[in-house]
Amino acid sequence: MLLALAAGAALLLSFPPYGLWFLGPVAVALLAAATHRRRLRGGFGVGILAGFVFFVPLLDWTNLAAGWLPWILLCTAQAAYLGLLGVAGAWLSPLHDRWRAVWPLTAGLLWVAQEALRDRAPFGGFPWGRLAFSQGDAPGLRLAVVGGAPLVTFAVAAAGGALIALAWRRWTRPRSWAGAIGFAVAAGVIVAGPALMPVAKPAAATTTVAIVQGNVPRLGLDFNAQRAAVLLNHVRATENLAEEVRLGRQPKPELVIWPENSSDIDPLRNPDAAQQIAAAATAIGVPILVGAVLRSDVPGEIRNAGILWQPVTGPDLDQLYVKRHPVPFAEYMPLRPIARVVSDKVDLVKNMVAGDTPGVVRTPAATIGDVICFEVAYDSIVRDTVTGGAQILAVQTNNATFNESEARQQLAMVQLRAVEHGREALMVSTVGVSAFVGTAGQVYSETGFNTRAVVLHDMHVGGPRTLATRLGHWPEFAAVGLAVLLLAGAAPLRRRRNGGSPAA
Repeated sequence: MLLALAAGAALLLSFPPYGLWFLGPVAVALLAAATHRRRLRGGFGVGILAGFVFFVPLLDWTNLAAGWLPWILLCTAQAAYLGLLGVAGAWLSPLHDRWRAVWPLTAGLLWVAQEALRDRAPFGGFPWGRLAFSQGDAPGLRLAVVGGAPLVTFAVAAAGGALIALAWRRWTRPRSWAGAIGFAVAAGVIVAGPALMPVAKPAAATTTVAIVQGNVPRLGLDFNAQRAAVLLNHVRATENLAEEVRLGRQPKPELVIWPENSSDIDPLRNPDAAQQIAAAATAIGVPILVGAVLRSDVPGEIRNAGILWQPVTGPDLDQLYVKRHPVPFAEYMPLRPIARVVSDKVDLVKNMVAGDTPGVVRTPAATIGDVICFEVAYDSIVRDTVTGGAQILAVQTNNATFNESEARQQLAMVQLRAVEHGREALMVSTVGVSAFVGTAGQVYSETGFNTRAVVLHDMHVGGPRTLATRLGHWPEFAAVGLAVLLLAGAAPLRRRRNGGSPAA
């Protein structure tokens, strides 16, 4: 239990806002030690304990919007996956006892398989807290250019597997020192070696992009009640930028990007909202990618969209992206009658209708790969924009109902996506953190939280497709397949150890 508690704590500290990424492998090693030689139910117990220690504080920002009970239920569901990981670790104990050298491989495969399941089920999954997303400033982030987030997770877990193989030995045997040194070297190479890997080089051509962080009058769930003020903040910030350009204090951008929910008033139905956005676009003289909430003729139905607003012709409905993966229980409510028993905030959640096409938005400045908020955590949603022709990745988000920790966790995901696809990226938030990201994961012009800011940056446009983009899900599928074979292959070893029948 102590090892499980330490594993969960180390895993938490490896993520933003703490950013001690090197504790990721340590957490994996500690959890492997906690589950080794345990019964299967014991493996589940220590795994779920580590999961609670990790997820409850990591996801505490969900409590700000939904209340404590949905927060704890979400954390329980996520911790259960680490419980299953604990079962798998306990199941493979005979294999590790017999061939200690396979521990790095099995740790990597099991963590990738666990995340592959958690990323998809239930209700489309919730990928927050993947090992790969703890590595925003780590050398191992460069592995994303080859195999995306699954390969980065595999490397972190494999390094942890090398650490537990190093530690789980009889130190009094002199002949075992060579093996110990080998595992120590392996862990070091896995962690630090990727620093020598090249990353994708973006194209030489650049375009000047401005991101507008207009801020909100008050943080919290009631930002929706302030939607007129939020829209006005983004309009005025853009008009102030236009004045700075006119006076020669700022270069003129070729594209302006506003965050998610910058116009929570539907500008396609509300003439006042449309007039304000048109005034901002006319003042700056370039297109604005507006994060808007669009109403439907069906009562209670909405769409979360990014829409390109031209300075002369207005909204370009051919360049409109509708969020493809609304968040269950936050943007739409599955099992609403049951959920109403859990939280009295259920009926605040409207029915957000999902889009069905990738977020490829073509502008005169560049083709944008638009993803909205939590969608940056989903591999296929981001990849689809790049295979569809995106030259720049843009993450429109609204952190007004969360906190700075959530924003920094999200920025780490943007760093990984930029490396993975060889595309420069940006994250623009209503309240922060907003920033630009290079193809090596480096962060530029990061803004503060809960402030108004307008930032310009010359972004490289396009570049060759990376191996990770071309391979897509195949590295992850291969890892899952190998993990299943490993688990099946360990059954004879367990029967032999337990006199003919697996342990319960």
